[in-house]
Amino acid sequence: MRLKINKRNVLALSMTAFIGLSLVYMSRKGSSSPQAATVKDPPSRDSAHVGERGLFTAPSITQHKFQYESVFLMKKSVYESNFRQFIRNGDRFPADPELVLVVQVHNRPAYLKLLVDSLKKSSEVHNILLIFSHDYFSQEISDIVQDITFCKVLQIYFPYSLQLYTSEFPGQDPKDCPRDISREDAKKKGCINADFPDSYNHYREASFTQTKHHWWWKLHFVWERVRALQGYSGYALFLEEDNYLLPDFFRFFKHMGELKQKDCPDCDILALGNHESHLTFRDQTNKLETSTWLSTKHNIGMGISKDLYYKLMGCNNEFCTYDDYNWDWTLQHLSGTCMSKPLKVMAAQASRVLHTGDCGLHRQANCQPELAAEKAEQILQFVKDSLFPHSLVLSNQGSVEHKPHMKNGGWGDIRDHTLCKNYAKIL
Repeated sequence: MRLKINKRNVLALSMTAFIGLSLVYMSRKGSSSPQAATVKDPPSRDSAHVGERGLFTAPSITQHKFQYESVFLMKKSVYESNFRQFIRNGDRFPADPELVLVVQVHNRPAYLKLLVDSLKKSSEVHNILLIFSHDYFSQEISDIVQDITFCKVLQIYFPYSLQLYTSEFPGQDPKDCPRDISREDAKKKGCINADFPDSYNHYREASFTQTKHHWWWKLHFVWERVRALQGYSGYALFLEEDNYLLPDFFRFFKHMGELKQKDCPDCDILALGNHESHLTFRDQTNKLETSTWLSTKHNIGMGISKDLYYKLMGCNNEFCTYDDYNWDWTLQHLSGTCMSKPLKVMAAQASRVLHTGDCGLHRQANCQPELAAEKAEQILQFVKDSLFPHSLVLSNQGSVEHKPHMKNGGWGDIRDHTLCKNYAKIL
């Protein structure tokens, strides 16, 4: 049977096709509309949040997998990680930090594990941002950090590590002068840095210069480049991997800050630790003192504000050219010379920071982290009933005056000076 085509049939077919196409178009448009997408794919809890300061935090950044297979890949990972700044546990603890802990990490994983264990036992630790600044890169160290679940964690990486520059500056170049060669023989030999021995006529040793470089770079990076700290007005508490914190450190430090505002507004540094014996802890648990900042006493658990950071940056040239490979002795030199007045510290008399390291820069053999862990536990048991004092008192106010010292050398090379001075520009 043949279909007879006339005007009425054509009109009916056209109307049917139009209605069908319209329905298909509307169904596709509806499924791709913003409203439909919201119902179908709700935004992730990790994607963004508004902190307590009311600052909008950008969508969370995916973690970058650090690659250890070669120096080239490690360098690439260092720069990419420092740019991404992935915050671990940010979704669990979305509030802005009340305190920032900055830990300088080298290659003592057993001691780093002790520090992490001490933090895990500490009160209110979920209120901190914990920053690890690495100058040695390994999967073992990374695993310790990545296992942390009790607070927000950020890892930053010193980009001029000796591990990345194994045979060139800032590492030890084969053409560098030997440490103990005379200047005359160095010039005859034609080694690179013959014109730049230190004050004691010794030439640089890269293994000794790295710590000061790392400390100064870290100070710049934390206050200038860590995006999570934009708008942060609190303290950064500077620690090292062989430190051990007592459980009440967070509350104690908060009380220190409150007492500073009332009784010592001109104090520059809050020192949570010292190197004194714990035997007097019970009698001194709630006592503070003020004095001149001393590198031999107050270089452990230093609380530094952004205001002090800016003051230190005014002495960038002096810090980077002073012939001492120790950052803390250099800081003491600046206090009262470059700076308008000596650094004043408010310090805990009963230290909340223990020094567990029995080996390090000057002693790298026969480390005994197991004994260090036992000693820390013994001290903790001895002081535990004296922790969490209800209030703090300023019991001693010492004089504040510049105390000169004999510089230690090891920092005479112009290349170290130049690299150090440029950290603020090349971060």
